[in-house]
Amino acid sequence: QVQLVESGGGLVQPGGSLTLSCAASGLRFSSTVMAWHRQAPGKQRELVATTTRGGPTNYADFAKGRFTMSRDNAKSMVYLQMNSLKPGDTAVYYCHTSVMLRDSWGQGTQVTVSS
Repeated sequence: QVQLVESGGGLVQPGGSLTLSCAASGLRFSSTVMAWHRQAPGKQRELVATTTRGGPTNYADFAKGRFTMSRDNAKSMVYLQMNSLKPGDTAVYYCHTSVMLRDSWGQGTQVTVSS
């Protein structure tokens, strides 16, 4: 059974930085596509970044130049480094993967950007 657990969320001031972590289990991590999504209250869930099996990382426009997604295959961990945070980045951030056409989501971690 695939399990994803996010951590690292919290309260940060505008312009600050935060790094999120996602621990994965129950899958062949190194050969699996991973992604970060986020959802603000009353809004649809949106893609933040995703890594393909081949390694390239794709970012949403709002994330380009500010967010960096990385992974540690030995530890089955995926990370999202967020810099220059804005109040609009406030949302619950989710780790996501798809195995055998079945979506798996973590519980999410809250990120709040406020002064």
